[in-house]
Amino acid sequence: MTSDVMPIVTIFERSPDEGKGLARDMRVRWALEEVGQPYDVRPVSFAAMKEPAHRVLHPFGQIPTYEEGDLTLFETGAIVFHIASRHACLLPEDVNARARAINWMFAALNTIEPTIVEREVVLYLEREESWFKKRLALVEDRIRVKLADLSRRLGDAEWLDVGFSAGDLMTADVLRRLGGSGLLEEFSNLAAFVARAEARPAFTRAFEALRTFFNESDAV
Repeated sequence: MTSDVMPIVTIFERSPDEGKGLARDMRVRWALEEVGQPYDVRPVSFAAMKEPAHRVLHPFGQIPTYEEGDLTLFETGAIVFHIASRHACLLPEDVNARARAINWMFAALNTIEPTIVEREVVLYLEREESWFKKRLALVEDRIRVKLADLSRRLGDAEWLDVGFSAGDLMTADVLRRLGGSGLLEEFSNLAAFVARAEARPAFTRAFEALRTFFNESDAV
């Protein structure tokens, strides 16, 4: 069931990932595509993100935000949970299976993503430091520990629980941030898990929309 109110998602006016779909609006776009909900996007510059008008929507001056009528949300976990709760298909009907799917959403954001983001900080902000290589190796080893735990849990299953859910979406999108690092490829079942997620038609639609916007803004 689609909403009569067209949601609006704020996105980077010029994404620092150069259209790779690694900014966090990707997971919101993907969730909306999974549930068949049309949406609009509103690009925001880095300067505008810190202005009072945007901070009303996101007190920490970041993206994405989600507006649906008189509801405004920030933080992708909250946004995706709201989308999944309002529409069928991203959360199971069974109470226990639903709780497990939500559990995986929290695990993706609280357990897996922080160290992956820490690696990005090391790469982008600490590369010139004398201790850069040692610190990068330490961070990547911590990521490997998390990936090994997740790999054991996934085993040879297709998805993390009974079927694709918001938990799989969030986990796969977090793991996508490791693209090009070689870390994910050390765990073949996780690499296959991400590939399956990226092969979903909803992901393809979301990514193509993102690339179209990036290419059009790049041409201006």
